[in-house]
Amino acid sequence: MADSQTVLVTGAAGFIGSWVTEALLERGDRVVGLDSFDTFYDPALKHRTIEEIRARPDADRFSLVEFDIRRATDVNLLFEQEQFDGVIHLAARAGVRPSIAEPALYSSVNIEGSVNLLEAARQSDSVKRFVFASSSSVYGNNEKVPFAEDDFVGEPISPYAATKRACELIAHTYHSLYSLPIAMLRFFTVYGPRQRPDLAISKFIRLVDQGEAIPMFGNAETSRDYTFIQDIVTGVLASYDRIPEHGFRIWNLGGNRPVRLDEMINTVASAVGKEAILDHQPSQPGDVLRTFADLTRSKAELGYEPHTSFEEGVTKQVAWYRSATAMKA
Repeated sequence: MADSQTVLVTGAAGFIGSWVTEALLERGDRVVGLDSFDTFYDPALKHRTIEEIRARPDADRFSLVEFDIRRATDVNLLFEQEQFDGVIHLAARAGVRPSIAEPALYSSVNIEGSVNLLEAARQSDSVKRFVFASSSSVYGNNEKVPFAEDDFVGEPISPYAATKRACELIAHTYHSLYSLPIAMLRFFTVYGPRQRPDLAISKFIRLVDQGEAIPMFGNAETSRDYTFIQDIVTGVLASYDRIPEHGFRIWNLGGNRPVRLDEMINTVASAVGKEAILDHQPSQPGDVLRTFADLTRSKAELGYEPHTSFEEGVTKQVAWYRSATAMKA
C-alpha cells in the first residue's frame, strides 16, 4: 500500500499484535496500539514487548492506549480522538480450555468487545477497512480436510470457538448493513518468538529445557497446522491492503502442513537439545483432533504462502526463548 495509514491495532502488546504493529511501523504506517494488559498471563511480558516496540527507531509513529474493549465509552472516545484509516482487531480472550471454565467471560470480551469496535468503526467517517482475528477452531472436528473457508462451521466444540464464529456472523452483518469492508482471518495455531507462555510449543520448550515432564493429552496422533508468526503477519497485512476489493471475506492463514503431536514434541526436544519426558494424560474436552488449512483462496486472493518450515520456526522460537531467559536472569 503506497499511502501511509493510521491503524488501530487491538491486542498490540500480545503475541500476534506486537509483530503486526512492528510490521506496520516498518512499512511507514502510524499505529495506535490498544491493550488491556489482561492478567490471563503475566502482564510483565506484555510490558516488555511494548518497551521493545518503543525502542525502535520508528517508534515516534507508535502510541499506546490502555483499556478494556468492553468499555464502549472509551472505545467511542478513542475513535473520536483519532482518524483511523483502518482497524486490525486482534484482542480477545484466548484459550479453548479456559473458555469452558469461564464461558460468560469469553462471550463478554470476544463478542461484546468486538461489537463495540465494529460500532465505533462504522460510525467513523475515516475507517475504510477492518481486519478481524478469527480462529481455525471454528471448524470443530470437521471430517473433511483440508479445511476450506466455505466448509460447514456450525458445530463448534468450545465456547471460545463459538465466540469466534459468532463474531464472523456479526461482522458479516456489519458489512451487509454498512458496507464496511471486513476481513475475517482464521488463524491456524500460530507459534514463534513472543508466543503466549500457555501455548503448547512455548510451554513445551520451557519444560524440556528445565527437565520437567510434558503433559501429553490423548494419543500422539492428534495434529495441528502450525503457522510461524512472520507468515501470519504477512497474511494480516495483505488482508488489510486488499479487503476493500472484496467487501467481506474469510481467509485461512495456516502453515498448510499438519504436524502430529509426537512429531511436534520431538522437534521441540531436538531444538532445545534435551530429551523430552512425557506425562500421558486423557484427552481434554474442547480440543479438536486435527487442523489443516486449505490455502487455495488466500493464495489466489492475497498471494499468501507460508515460507517457514516447522523445524526452522521452532529453532527460531528456541533461540528467542534463550535470549529472553538470559535477559530475565
